[in-house]
Order: sequence, then C-alpha cells, then structure tokens
Amino acid sequence: MTNTGMFFRMLFSAVFRRRSRAVMAVVASLVGAATLFCLAMICIAVPQQMNEEMRAYGANLIVTPTEAGADGKAGIDKAMVEHTTEMVAAKGSEKHAAYRYENVRVNAAPYVMAGIDVSEVRNLNHHWVVDGAWPSEGKVLIGRDVADAMGLQVGSGITIGYRASDNASSSSSGSSGTDASGTAGSSDSEAGSSASGSADSTGTAGSADSSNSSDSSSSGATQSQTPSDQPTQDGRVSSDIMDTSGTEFRVAGIVDTGGSEDSIIYATNADVDKLTGTSRGVDVIEYSAGAEDLNALVQSINDMTSMHVKAQQVTKITSSDTRIITMLQTLFWIVSLVVLVLTLVGVGTTISSIVSQRRNEIGLRKALGASSAAIGTEFYVESAMYGLIGGLLGTAIGYGLAQWLCVAVFERSIGFNWWLGAASVVLAALVAVIASIPPVHRATRIDPAVVLREE
Repeated sequence: MTNTGMFFRMLFSAVFRRRSRAVMAVVASLVGAATLFCLAMICIAVPQQMNEEMRAYGANLIVTPTEAGADGKAGIDKAMVEHTTEMVAAKGSEKHAAYRYENVRVNAAPYVMAGIDVSEVRNLNHHWVVDGAWPSEGKVLIGRDVADAMGLQVGSGITIGYRASDNASSSSSGSSGTDASGTAGSSDSEAGSSASGSADSTGTAGSADSSNSSDSSSSGATQSQTPSDQPTQDGRVSSDIMDTSGTEFRVAGIVDTGGSEDSIIYATNADVDKLTGTSRGVDVIEYSAGAEDLNALVQSINDMTSMHVKAQQVTKITSSDTRIITMLQTLFWIVSLVVLVLTLVGVGTTISSIVSQRRNEIGLRKALGASSAAIGTEFYVESAMYGLIGGLLGTAIGYGLAQWLCVAVFERSIGFNWWLGAASVVLAALVAVIASIPPVHRATRIDPAVVLREE
C-alpha cells in the first residue's frame, strides 16, 4: 500500500471511529455556511429589490424644459420625450409619466390642472390612493384638498374655466426653466424648483413630496395671483377675474396622497387640449429609473445642451433608498462577523475534543517515527473535509432560506449565484482549517515518552 493510500485509510478510519465528533464538526460548519450564504444572497438581492420597491413610490428623476421650443411655446415636445426616455431606458429599466400644467379657474378660484396619460401615471405612482376612477373623457381626477374645499364627491359636476391671460406668464417662466417655486412630480422642493414650466411662478406642479402638503390646504396648492399679476382694465382689476363660466366635467375620482397631488386637478391630455384650444409639449417628465449610476445619467442628459431639457435627481427618494441599503449592508457585515466567530469557536472546540481523544494515538505514532508535519497534515485535511461537507450542505440550505425570505418579503424569487456558492464552500473549509490550528499545534507538541509512560 502506498503512503497516500495509507494516509487516507488512517484518515477515514479516524473519522469513522469518532462519528459523533465528526457530525458535530460538520454541523458547526454547516450552520456557519448556511447563515453566511443566506445573508450574502440577501445582501446582493436586497439592493435591487429595495430599489424596485422604492421606485414604486414615485419618481427618482425629473426632466424639465430649459427654454421655449422652436414654435415659441414652452414645453417638451413628443419627440424629445421619446429621445429622453430612450436615454434613460439605455441605462436600465424605466417607468415614466409626463405632465402638462395649466392654470384654470373653478368658481373663479385659481387652480392647477394637469394633463396626463392615465396609463403612464398609474404605472408610475402605485402609492396613489384613488377613491373612484381615474380620469377619462369628460371626467377629471381631483385632489383631496380640492374636493374638501369645494365639497365635491365622486360623480359631482365641476365647471373648469380656462383663460389665456391666466397663463400669460407660462412662456416666460418655461423658457427660463428656473423661475417656478412649485414642486415637480414626486420630488422634493429642491428638485421641483424648475419643474412647473407652464404654471405661473407660484404654481404647484406635479406630485411633490408631502413636506409641502401642509401649505396646500390653505392655498389650495394653487397660484394665488398678486395684484400686479391680475388682469387689469383702465388701471383697475378686470371683472373677468370673477367669470365663473367654463367647461363642465364630472369628478371620476378623488386622489389622496398627503402631498401636493391633493391640490391638483388631473384630466386626460385630450381634454386639456380641448379646454385650452391648443396642443403643446409637456412641462415635466418624471422617471422611475433603474440606472445603477443615477448621477451619470443626469449628467449625460444635462451635457446635451441641444436637447433644451434639464434633468434632476429626486434627492428625497434616492437618499432614502441609499440610506436603507447602507443600513442593511452594515447589518449584514456585523452579523457575518458574529457568525464567523461562532463557527470558528464551534469547529475549534470539536477539533480540540478530537485531538484530546487521539492523544495516545498521536504519542504512539510519534514514537514510531511519525513527524509532526505528517500528524498536522492529517488533522488539517480532516478539518478541511468537515468544512467542505458542511459548506456544501450549508450552501444548499442557505439558498433555500434566502429564497424563502425573498419570496415572503418581496414576493420575488432569486437565482442561485454559483460564484458565491463556490466561495461559500471554500470559506467553510478555510474556516475549519483555521479553527483547527490551535488544537493541532498542541497535538504536534505531544511528548511520546510522557504519553507512553502514562499508559
């Protein structure tokens, strides 16, 4: 029999004779590998899953016009919307919705009306709570603040008037792109300062964050004109401001988000075109972009000056997303460190027990001429074998746990990461070998004379 054959025969004989200890060592490695692999899979999957979940609560990128188009009207035309959307989609998944804002009157009171594509807005803003239905031809969706201010319910009639004079400042504010003080889309006030293109300088645009909602109930989230802004005739305020005529609509539904959406009237683009008598570009495009580097995407859009649009991150959404993911990853590293220490202790204790049981055998082998290196190699290989078996079983169990957790929490399955699986098995074996170093070191220092004398 060759030396190699004798080596493995002695190894497997030692394992078989101490099956209970071997099982304990395998279980210790198994628990560590399962826990670490499960945490690693979740840590890899969670950022993507969290990003998708956060994106369901509104846009993380908005695009607004920087100047008037070639026809002299403010807004982003359809071709530019498509081109910008292609740029965003090239960097990852995307959902978007475009808004056109107009100043209108309801019972002589000023409000903001948004022309939307219903399917786009519904797909982007899953967090909107709509009582009733979304807008359709001849029907509008009104914000909760608007409904409360006018005592409207689903099915009520509402007369909306449009005056070109109310929107006279739209072109100038749209061309500058930075005069508006409203908010755009689901962004915070920082991002929305340039988004209310066609609304006047104090209008509220899109679906701003809820930090501005406290003001919306008192002001109706509408553009309250100053005396200098109001239409005048012969030096006096025109009586046209009290004109309550307009187009009759029905209230299809009431949206309640707790944000500035509650102060806006939403209608289909066709109804807004019919009401204003004109068809023009949109004032804000909101994107829920899946790009890994959102800053680079914003920069690439802004660098193309010929596009006449400006992109901004919605910092409230992106910062929250980043903060949550960072906290989860920090927790992963802390738990992983604890699991590694516990695995080292468990495997080390088991190997130490095995060495103690084989003390007499080690002394006899050394007396017969076995070297310390040979004895140490045998124990290291035995420990690595425990680690490999435990790593393989633990990786399989860890993947099952990770799959179950992701389905339970995110309702989505995850694929097996083969590179991570291989790393998990190798790490389990390495940890087992490292844990066995102290007891093996003690074993190689056993004095055979002392051991044999005790016998």
